[in-house]
Amino acid sequence: MKLLLIEDESALSEALTAMLRAEGFAVDPVASLDSADTAIRISTYDAVLLDLYLPDGDGMDWLGKLRARGNTTPVIIMTARDQVSDRIAGLQRGADDYVVKPFDVQELLARLGAVLRRAQGSASTWLNVGSLALDLQGRRARVGDMDIDLTAKEWAVLEKLASRPGRIVTKDTLDQTLYSFADEVGSNTLEVYISRIRKKIGRQRVETIRGLGYRLVHEVES
Repeated sequence: MKLLLIEDESALSEALTAMLRAEGFAVDPVASLDSADTAIRISTYDAVLLDLYLPDGDGMDWLGKLRARGNTTPVIIMTARDQVSDRIAGLQRGADDYVVKPFDVQELLARLGAVLRRAQGSASTWLNVGSLALDLQGRRARVGDMDIDLTAKEWAVLEKLASRPGRIVTKDTLDQTLYSFADEVGSNTLEVYISRIRKKIGRQRVETIRGLGYRLVHEVES
């Protein structure tokens, strides 16, 4: 999944970016609202992590304008503003959650996972596609009773496919899930990850739809 991180404190931004990428997220870090607007125009994100004190404006105002344009991307506010009135204002402007700095990174990950599940229309921490099960909170996968060992990038691809079972997920969508706009994408990189996933969960579970993308099937015919 792909995240937009709007944070102007460089040390915190770098630490969060590294941590989130280690968890399998593609992250675009920006340090201003102007850069955030540019990123939103050229890319699609699964969620936004938003600081409020930014050099070119207030994140709360930016969020209000984002929602006024009809953009429904989930947003988690991260800020030192800890008053109840601030939290209420953030939620009323359209935030999906509100985290007060300093925060524990595991709490942020848990809140991010909950927001992403709600955006997908599911309150469960598990995604089940036939005998394939994905633990969204623990970021683990299994087929039947067998645990599947996945790298962070393999998890990102499989999670995106499993979130749309039986439906075609385009190559461009999967590429955006894997990479930030600063990354250089190889021409066959996605195919390498798909091949590895097939070896681990069963080749027939992931169908290639030529010219379009890939599809995770509900059941594998015996």
